[in-house]
Order: sequence, then C-alpha cells, then structure tokens
Amino acid sequence: MNQGLRDFYYFSHFLNQKIYVPSGKKVGKVVDLAVERTEPYPRLIGFLVRARGREEKLFLPWEKIAFIESRMTAEQDGGLLPKLSLSEKDHIFLREEVMDKQIVDTYGAKVVRVNDLHFLRMNSHLRLVHVDVGFRGLMRRVGWEKGVDKALHWLFSYDLPNQFISWKYVQLLSGSNLLQLSISQQKLSHLHPADLADIIEDLSSRERSAIFHALDTETAADAMEEIDPKIQKSIIETIPVEKASDIVEEMSPSDAADLLGDLTEERAERILEGMEQEKAEDLRELLVHPEKTAGGLTTTAYLQLTGDVAVETAMARLRAESPELDIIDYVYVVNNEEVLQGVASIRNLLTAQPHQLLSELLAPRVVSANLDDNQKEVVEAFAKYGFRALPVVDEENHLRGVISFRSILEVLAPDAG
Repeated sequence: MNQGLRDFYYFSHFLNQKIYVPSGKKVGKVVDLAVERTEPYPRLIGFLVRARGREEKLFLPWEKIAFIESRMTAEQDGGLLPKLSLSEKDHIFLREEVMDKQIVDTYGAKVVRVNDLHFLRMNSHLRLVHVDVGFRGLMRRVGWEKGVDKALHWLFSYDLPNQFISWKYVQLLSGSNLLQLSISQQKLSHLHPADLADIIEDLSSRERSAIFHALDTETAADAMEEIDPKIQKSIIETIPVEKASDIVEEMSPSDAADLLGDLTEERAERILEGMEQEKAEDLRELLVHPEKTAGGLTTTAYLQLTGDVAVETAMARLRAESPELDIIDYVYVVNNEEVLQGVASIRNLLTAQPHQLLSELLAPRVVSANLDDNQKEVVEAFAKYGFRALPVVDEENHLRGVISFRSILEVLAPDAG
C-alpha cells in the first residue's frame, strides 16, 4: 500500500480516525498503532480498531489498507483480524506502551513526557523515527496546533519549534510506566529534524536515496552537513543534478566545498552550474585551495564591512544576515580593495556606542593565516590566541575567507561526528 502516502505522519494523525471499506461503510475507528519490536526504526505493521457493533478490538494489518488519504479505507471487511493474532513479544502497541510515558536518562533523571510520535515514509511503509516531547506535539495532539501557531506568529513573530528525540535512543522498560534513553541526557539534546542524518546513516543505500528524495531542500542541506563524507558522496551522486544544486547551495560554503571536492570534476561542475552565480563563484574559489591548507578550511559565509560603517548599522546587518552566516562572532573590517584592516568581535559591538565607527574598535594588531598555511599552523594559531574564527588572507593581505572553530574540531577529531 503506497497510494498517496505523504512523507511524514504523526501518531495523532491516525488516532481516532474512522475506518471505511470501499463501499463507503464505516467499520470502526483507530484506537492504537502497532509497530514491530525491532531496531533502530520500527516498521508500522497495522492498527488496533474498535469495530462497530463488536466489543473486542480487532487488528487491521498495513497490507490490508487500500488508502490513507483522504480517508483511511480498508480493502474489505475481511481485512480486520482478531487482536490475538499478534504476538506481544514481537510488537509494540504505541498508545498502550509509549504515549504519555515519562522518559528517564541513564542516570535515572526524568527528562520529558511523550506527547506524540513521528513516522517517516520509507518506500511503501512508515517507520517510527522520533519521539515528540515538545509543546508543539502536545498542541498537535489536542488539535490546537494551527491555532496556536497563528496566535504566536501574529503576537510575537515566533514559530513553535519541534522537539524530537530519535527513537533509536529510546528503550522500553518492561512492566514500567517509564521509557529510558540509551545514553545520558547530558549527551543528548532535543533533536532537530536535521538529525535525520542519524537515520540516513543507519539505512541501506537504496533507503537513503528514497528518504533524501522526500526531504525539502533546507532539511536535506542540514542533514547533509551532518552525514559521514563517504555517505554524503554516495547520496549526492544518486539524486538529480537540479536537486543536488539546490541542496549544495543551502549548505555552509566550507561543507559544500568539502563535498564538491570529493566528487568527480564533471559532476561538481554540473552542480555548480545549477547554482546562483555568486554562490557558485565563491565555491569555485574555495575549491582552488588544497584541502589540508588554510585556504581549504575557509568559509565565505561571514560579514565584512568597511571601517566607516557605524556600529548600529553593523549590528543591523549582522542580525539580518545571520541565518546565512557561518561566522557570527566577528565582523571583518576591510578597505575598498578588500584588504583586511581588523576584526570587531560581537562583544566589541555590544559594548560600543551605536554611533561609533568600526574603525574605532579595531585592535592595533591583526592575527590572520595565509592561504597556503598547513593545518598544523592553523591549529596552533587557534590554540595560542583562543579565537572562535580566524581570517585568511593572500599575499597582498586581501581577505579571502575565514576558518571557523568547527572546522578545526573536524581536523582534530574527524571521526567524532
């Protein structure tokens, strides 16, 4: 059954849904969902149904469903089976065993309550991938999500975030009203949808491609930045060039350059040709430099201004452009020929008077790296000066890029994730 399936579903979408047969007759409603007791991402195998005119609950297997959209339709009356046909050791009933349970970490501290469950389509099936522990999940479950969204956006221009925990970190505790994280909460923050990267890495090559085709461009770019480089390469080679261009364009320039550098020259150029010209040229400039040099570690997503710009203007630019920037701790001050004059930290900007010029905030000495400095020299500079980012210049002192602290961590611990 795969007709009309969306990419994502929630437990709350299915609960209390009415079940029909092709004739239009209503035969019951969903009271629970059953998934396989497997790891890391259980497959949805069917629905527990309260049938009309019958006291016992029946089971509707996934394979016996004709349609999910726009209303759930079983193939025929005979698709409903006794609940006893299920072996509890092989399956989990989600409303009964998971929903509303408290999650504890490995040290026994309470974390959160399960408000909803998040499913992802993989080919013709749905798999349980996230536990929703946020306020949005609670509002969705009681049917207030859209109203609360509109109110918060109108009153405060605020979008309520999702708060997900990957199912692969959750363990069922037998005979308990608790679930448990397989790792300490100290090592696990609420997962952003970008952590689909974890899911993608756990799957087969075919399943990875299927999921990546379903993701929107921004989420796909976020996920791609977190994926192992070898898997990045295999995915980007299997998706259409047009979508690959859109994804790479949304990525951090340094991550995008690393990815393109692993592809064949022909594939990389085809992807670049599909991008906005300015971003493509920035990446071509980064690709010129060997990977293990300062030039190969740089990003072009930073803010540079001339020294005659006032602090209030610089702060306004920083706020406006921050979603697109890799470096927000510093503003780089250049002259009209883009020669580096100095660096203004965010702390300098916050403590300065609004009317002051950037040129008045600069330290007398500018520390920078050269394009051809090796990684060891760059790491030593970060360690010596304690910077969160380091500008990189050419022989004429023109600013050519900035190295983020994250790039240095990737040099020091490439397998840390």
